[in-house]
Amino acid sequence: MGQTKTTTIPGEETKAAASTATAATPSKRKKSKIKVTRGRIYVQSTYNNTIITITDVNGNVIGWGSSGRTGFKGSKKSTPYAAQKTMEEALARLKDVGLSEVDVFVKGIGTGRESAVRALQGSGFSILSIKDQTPIPHAGVRPKKARRV
Repeated sequence: MGQTKTTTIPGEETKAAASTATAATPSKRKKSKIKVTRGRIYVQSTYNNTIITITDVNGNVIGWGSSGRTGFKGSKKSTPYAAQKTMEEALARLKDVGLSEVDVFVKGIGTGRESAVRALQGSGFSILSIKDQTPIPHAGVRPKKARRV
């Protein structure tokens, strides 16, 4: 009934299988080779955690770290030691970026704010400025009603 027989060359069959196999495997994402000499480091220290964000001067995030990402859990995340280790690990991830001069912006009233900045000073970076950006309430909350006796 009009069946046609196709013949395949042995070499052609393996080439077709190889091309589909390479297309199926996911390719690794290219890491961009960003070279930044000057940047900003934001340290947000709360009662529960310390979060460090490293950006360039335009505000584009280069790297970040937190006490939880470093491996601390629960109440240990808010300790000064956790903040110190978080800063060291965040800076170690950015070794190949070429960052040398930084402005530091500290926000929050947690226990890790001092030790994070001290760890940064000990790491060999040239600190241009340290600014405190902790928000201060200017009017406060509405006072309670007067008590009626």
